[in-house]
Amino acid sequence: MIIGLTGSLSAGKGTVANFLKEKGFENYSARDFLVDEINKRGLPVTNDIIASVENQLREINHPAYIVEVLYEKAKLVGGDCAIESLKTSLEVEFLRKKGDFILIAIDAEPQRRYERTLMRGGETDKITFDKFLESEQKENFSEDENKQNLKECIKMADFILTNNRTINDLKKSFEEVFEKINYKKYKRPSWDEYFMEVTRTVAKRSTCDRGRSGCVIAKNRQILVTGYAGSPVGFPHCDEVGHQMKKTIHEGGSVSQHCVRTVHAEQNAICQAAKLGISINEATLYCKMNPCQACAKIIINSGIKRVVCEKKDYMSEDDLFKKAGIPVDVLNNEVERYENQ
Repeated sequence: MIIGLTGSLSAGKGTVANFLKEKGFENYSARDFLVDEINKRGLPVTNDIIASVENQLREINHPAYIVEVLYEKAKLVGGDCAIESLKTSLEVEFLRKKGDFILIAIDAEPQRRYERTLMRGGETDKITFDKFLESEQKENFSEDENKQNLKECIKMADFILTNNRTINDLKKSFEEVFEKINYKKYKRPSWDEYFMEVTRTVAKRSTCDRGRSGCVIAKNRQILVTGYAGSPVGFPHCDEVGHQMKKTIHEGGSVSQHCVRTVHAEQNAICQAAKLGISINEATLYCKMNPCQACAKIIINSGIKRVVCEKKDYMSEDDLFKKAGIPVDVLNNEVERYENQ
């Protein structure tokens, strides 16, 4: 992810860049880039000279030249990064075309920003408030899209942070924005998450509403077969004629009820493989919950090497899998229970 930072002079862009560093972002600053360029030329580092050199580089090369250089540096390192001090709409548009990009603007009242500028010292300790406003006016309202126009950049921002109070207040606002950014950030699913999502879709074909279950068997990141809970071919389904319930008395004396009309999703997937002549030896089985004892025995004998479940089943038979040396990974520790158990 690339987060661009824009905003008025002394609004707090560097502070927000530091917040992002704490989140693991690499920081690339347009100002630092320009200061290095000015030092190479043997010139004093002042705001006016920074603006002059910045505009020269854009005119000699192209409008998004500085940001492009910073972007290429970021690519070499990889990972999430923050690019600080975007000042033209063309720079923003350049980064938006690169994909996962968010623009944050930081702004503050002029008097607040002037006071912070004075606190930095250097050339600015002699500047008057009127001179400060005049200087930033040049940055804020240029009609040339190749030159600085911070007001336009701020309008383009996805989020705006107002920094009129303390650093703690700014940090709080930043954390709220960062949480929203994380919600927006696309996260590519892992292979287990991917196959489990397919399993959920397969389960929608199930014909027993007590627990619409699905199953996917995959090997080498390829789906081999799928299955879902439903009655044997040619027999009526639970959704059509109701459930066929059977009471089970367990060793501890507890009693539970189960629907026995359907073939379980795992069994149907394995039957599908047998019917089509597809080997599932050394494959991974994905299912809604820990397989029952009957399914566990079939899975073991079919050569399945790993089982991934979305949830736990309170009647699961993990002991059989442990004895067979087959790992069972549960993505969600929630226990699945049916009605009338």
